[in-house]
Amino acid sequence: MAYKTILVHLDEAPHAGARVLLAAELALQHDAHVIGVALTGVSRFLYQNEMVDEQDPNLARHLDVLRERAAHALAGFAPQLRALGVQSFEERVLDDEPGAGLSLVARHADLAIVGQVLPDQRGSAAGFPAEVLTESGCPVLVLPHTARPRGSISVSAAGVASPGAPLPGRDVLVAWNASKEAARAVREALPLLRRAEQVTVAILDAELHPALFGNEPGADVVAWLGRHGVAAQVTLAASPRHGLLKRPSQVGETLLALAAERGCDLMVLGAFGHSRLRETLLGGVTRAVLDGMTVPVLMAH
Repeated sequence: MAYKTILVHLDEAPHAGARVLLAAELALQHDAHVIGVALTGVSRFLYQNEMVDEQDPNLARHLDVLRERAAHALAGFAPQLRALGVQSFEERVLDDEPGAGLSLVARHADLAIVGQVLPDQRGSAAGFPAEVLTESGCPVLVLPHTARPRGSISVSAAGVASPGAPLPGRDVLVAWNASKEAARAVREALPLLRRAEQVTVAILDAELHPALFGNEPGADVVAWLGRHGVAAQVTLAASPRHGLLKRPSQVGETLLALAAERGCDLMVLGAFGHSRLRETLLGGVTRAVLDGMTVPVLMAH
């Protein structure tokens, strides 16, 4: 398995350049095609329902501004990929909202790369990564808003970019709760896990779910990974408890603390959705990780 089509969301956020560098290095490693997408934010349903009249001069000026901003977000994409040695790529400006538009394109991709929602936008746009996760059917690699491009990347004769790229996956923390979402995330992460120098399977509160984890928690998932050429180790931990209750946000915080303590540069997490409402589209653990992440997180739903 390899990532042969990589989608990257481009906007005017400070860390957008880091997404392009990551997409470039993954493309070189997997001989992949990269699709760079910028969106105007105008819902496609307005066009489908004929609610938008582009001949209206006021609306036309507004749409022109939105499209110019999207084009500006794409401005450095092609030159940067060419300079890095990526041969196969395309760029698109879409008239759509970010979540809905990216979800459509991602249905024909192996991996989507997006950025963490900026802290001052979480009240209104927190559903963006959630929407791509739940509506695209594609694994999503979320980069933290602290990610920055780290200089130019030199490309070897073999077509592999130098370690100067912000490529995660040398030391990976796999959040394992034996759910189908976690299993899906691990499968989708296998191309990265095979290249990792160290993989840690983190299991929280295993004693509370003996039917899920058995007598030796983590043994089955470690054996499964081993058959794919991934050497993994298990770490058991407990999340904070208040009386008889464990708060999902504290489980997420415990996972983030484990990743920081071990110096991990990537987390693999199954996204659990339990509500049709956008505001609660993700489970509490997933939302806590997305809000507090300082390392990239690969998620699947």
